[in-house]
Amino acid sequence: MPLQNITPLNAQLADIIVRADEPWIETEKGMAWMKVRWTGPETGRWAALFRWNRGYTAAPHKHLSDAHTFILKGKLQVRDGVLNTGDYDYEPNGVLHGATTALEDTEYLFICDGPVLFFNEDGITNYLGWEELSRMRDAAKAGQATSLSVSASAAKAASAAGAATKKAAKKPAAPKKQEATPKAAKAPAA
Repeated sequence: MPLQNITPLNAQLADIIVRADEPWIETEKGMAWMKVRWTGPETGRWAALFRWNRGYTAAPHKHLSDAHTFILKGKLQVRDGVLNTGDYDYEPNGVLHGATTALEDTEYLFICDGPVLFFNEDGITNYLGWEELSRMRDAAKAGQATSLSVSASAAKAASAAGAATKKAAKKPAAPKKQEATPKAAKAPAA
């Protein structure tokens, strides 16, 4: 019996190797870091290592795709349960999480098949997907600061800023002064 031809049709297929020296990206000063391992623009899938100090809390969020979490070290409070070193968690598409808290200094591998949407009582505060992760990784490699924070404290700050903006918008505007309209000059008599 002849062997089936299993050579790939796409000759460009190759492993993607990500070296250990990729930069850690600080996402919350002194509390949380992330190391982007891989982003897949063709699928939206991404993988990252997260390092959270004890007490760090991520804001409530919704998974817009399924995700896999593997705890490398530490303890993570997720909804009503605690994930310990060596635990694995599958998170289905559409699952809602309240705040997620590091009960100890924690590192975990997170593989997500799409974006995660962060929110507070006022609405959406952040969106984390492969594009944002790629931008953050590229900025970190170039030595530039990144600006994405998904912590509960950042969500509260966004809520407070939103409330201040709404309050300012409700204030009646001061009446505008009317400027005198210059009189038209008379045409010289012919």
